[in-house]
Amino acid sequence: MAALNDLRNGLVIRLNDTLYTIVDCQHVKPGKGGAFARTKIKRITDGAVLDRTFRASETVETARLMDHGMQYLYRDGEVLCFMDNETFEQHSLPVSLIGDSMKFLKEGVTVTVKMEGTVPLALELPNFVELQIVETDPGLRGDTVSGGSKRATLETGAVVNVPLFVQNETTIKVDTRTGKYVERV
Repeated sequence: MAALNDLRNGLVIRLNDTLYTIVDCQHVKPGKGGAFARTKIKRITDGAVLDRTFRASETVETARLMDHGMQYLYRDGEVLCFMDNETFEQHSLPVSLIGDSMKFLKEGVTVTVKMEGTVPLALELPNFVELQIVETDPGLRGDTVSGGSKRATLETGAVVNVPLFVQNETTIKVDTRTGKYVERV
């Protein structure tokens, strides 16, 4: 349990059997009335951000999440198979844990799985991944000054915009947070 003074950025709390992490916390001590904390909390399962105010009289249940590095092995229907990098045990996690980021998940990539005990709650991709382009239109000769871009389909099925000079079978670095091209590799 955490009191008002214990609330801080990065703390994981449980409200109504749902886990949240505190993104922003401001402690307020007005001249009149009791102190309170104005927070922005992010739901761990889907990333939704909520505003919540905690009064001095409230206590909040804290939770402890452990980060496990796991290597993605393969997909079997609606289940993703991973191997724990420390124990070499295999774990099956639902596709819903990763959501839209699935389009950047490639076999052999190491991801971070946030777990409470033995229950996986969230899956985080590395900030950057290297993927090969499987299909893109050829760039127009002499059109490099305009700084244009074209669509390219990656080996995982994701579609990103790339500069005109990038060709098929080129390996590129993609930012998984924004889904944008970073550089050629």
